[in-house]
Amino acid sequence: MNKLLQRIITALVLLAIVLVIFFALPRAAAIGALGAFVVAASWEWARFGGQTGVGGRTAYASLTAGLLTATAIWVPQPVPLGVVMLIGLAWWVCAAILVARFPVVVSRNVAALAGFLVLLPAWVGLLALLRAPEGGPELVLYLLAIVWAADVGAYFAGRRFGRVKLAPAVSPGKTWEGAVGGLVAAALVAGLAAGWAGLAPAIMVPVGLSIALISILGDLTVSLFKRNAGLKDSGSLFPGHGGVLDRFDSVTAAVPLFVLQASWFRLLTL
Repeated sequence: MNKLLQRIITALVLLAIVLVIFFALPRAAAIGALGAFVVAASWEWARFGGQTGVGGRTAYASLTAGLLTATAIWVPQPVPLGVVMLIGLAWWVCAAILVARFPVVVSRNVAALAGFLVLLPAWVGLLALLRAPEGGPELVLYLLAIVWAADVGAYFAGRRFGRVKLAPAVSPGKTWEGAVGGLVAAALVAGLAAGWAGLAPAIMVPVGLSIALISILGDLTVSLFKRNAGLKDSGSLFPGHGGVLDRFDSVTAAVPLFVLQASWFRLLTL
């Protein structure tokens, strides 16, 4: 099957699954499905920390599951949600430095710790969005739509116009032209959906641009850890897309910033 067609089919199936989880299932079931997805991502991340055997990966995923449960209970009380989101953003600043300095060797222990800094704030933020008194699933879908638009725009713009490499040491296939295409697509989606959020496009377009920018960093960061571990893909669950992390990497970076922005515009209370 043509790789592009395979990617399109997989993306449509994933979209259908997401819509069912967040709009057809009870909230508790949606949260459970989200948790299972994050644990699956941690199973893949365990290899970045040098855990290649079933036992080591199971232990890492089990620890992640325990932390997911704990944070679901502790946030926003006694641990404020805003603090967790700021910790998440602080990690992404560190990740940007790592990407800029690559090739750099990341130790297994640091890689393992980074997995928690990537996955836990994303989990907590998505949980907060889903638990929002009004429009929780819609907020999640809004975030995903911006990230996916950035990904699709970057893919097609990069294939058509891509010449100048964005971060060749980390991800040789990504180009500046593709990044610009992703930014444009994300801004369009954010602007078009501004009416739903009850905010002006002049406000939501910059939100879309910022989310697209940080989502690119999420993609590059996971690529960095894959290269550091000598891996091509994080997994092979999704045909044409790789593993869970290959689909979730951009979202993990986007969640903390989006949650903070949603609180600034009073779409969400921290």
